Formats: sequence, C-alpha cells, structure tokens
Amino acid sequence: MTTAPASERPSLNRSSQDLAGLDRPGLDLPAPERHADHARRDHIAAAAERAFVRHGFHAATMQQVAEEAGMSAGNLYRYFPSKEAMVEGICLLDQRDRGAAFHALAYSGDVLGMLEAMLRDNLLNKPRHKAVMFLEVAAEAGRNPRIAEMMRTNDAEVMAGLTHLIETAKANGEAVATLDASFAASLIFTYVGGLFRRRALDERFDVEAEATMTMALLRALFAGAISTSRSPETT
Repeated sequence: MTTAPASERPSLNRSSQDLAGLDRPGLDLPAPERHADHARRDHIAAAAERAFVRHGFHAATMQQVAEEAGMSAGNLYRYFPSKEAMVEGICLLDQRDRGAAFHALAYSGDVLGMLEAMLRDNLLNKPRHKAVMFLEVAAEAGRNPRIAEMMRTNDAEVMAGLTHLIETAKANGEAVATLDASFAASLIFTYVGGLFRRRALDERFDVEAEATMTMALLRALFAGAISTSRSPETT
C-alpha cells in the first residue's frame, strides 16, 4: 500500500463531528474551519470511492485518488496518509449515515415502512458504483488484515443496530414477541449483503421487483412466519 512519507469505529450514538475524520483532527479549529475540514474529508472519501471503482482498489494509486478529488497528492496526504485510511474514512461516513438512519427507524413507529425507505435510499436507488465499491473493499479484505478488521467491526455494528431495531419493533407490537432478534438481524444482514452483490454484478437488476420481494420477506419475518426452528421430519 502507498503511504505518506514520514513527516471508529466509534459507537453509533456519536455525533457527526466525532465521526468526520480519522483521529478527529482539526477539532481545535474554530467551528467554521472545522466544518470545512469535515466537508473536505467527505469530498475526498467520495472521490476515493469513484477511483477505487474505476481502477480497482488494489491497483488504484494515491495520485489517481488525488486527481479524482481535484487536488494535489501532497494536499491529499494531509487528510489521508494511505488507502487504508481512506477506507476507514468511507466507513466512518457510512457509520454516520447509518447511525442517523437507525435512530430514525427506532423512533418512527413504522419500522417496516422506514426499513423499506432505508433499503431504497442506501442500496436500491444509490448509484451502482456504491455496490461495486462494496465488492472491491471486500476483496481487498482478503489480502489486507487492517481492512478485514475494519469490515468485521462495521459488520458487528450493523448487526447490533439491526438487533436493537428488531427488539424495538417487538416492543412496539410491530413484530411478534416470539421473534428471535439475533436470528432476524442475521437473516436481514445476509440477505441485504446478497442484494449488494447482485446490484453490483447484475446489469438487469430490477429495483422495484427486488424491493417488493425484500419487503415480502421482512413482513413474513416480522409476522413470525420465518423462524430458527426446524419442521419435524416426516416419515
């Protein structure tokens, strides 16, 4: 990996300011300058996604990311010293958005309706390169232990958020009381992961058909029609 010359997964409840940069640099700056610093990091992370998709994560260079971001490589290194740091920055952006989405879901009073909106906003209606980026980073995790650890941490936080969401739905009467929240979260996590893969690779991916099928699955899950128990073997 290219690194600069010598010279969080934090909890879902932290603020966007806490999540905006690695090691939270620039927090001693005045608020307007701090906001500009966060916005620049967001801009670079988005440019890095595009560069990783265009060139492949493993092959992409810091110079290519800098060109995508419209800045010099030297300026880029001020914000992110390596590609791994950029992946962490992308993960932090995703975590910030996901934390806000889970919060809205938990207090919506309509978990299924909000889940559909979240599914559309974060997968089905996003540009295809977002899903391609997911596959690129997953492939790199097989070679890079640091990125693999980031993904494991990210996955654990998603699972925790989903489990809490299912428990909230049960408490509100939106899901049957007997629903195993861990099982339900795992099923949703696995299914959506498959959707990401198909969104990236299937040029005929039908957003409306997939949304309909996914919501049918979730309604059945919340109604208790899908469970961990096995049917008795017939003789």
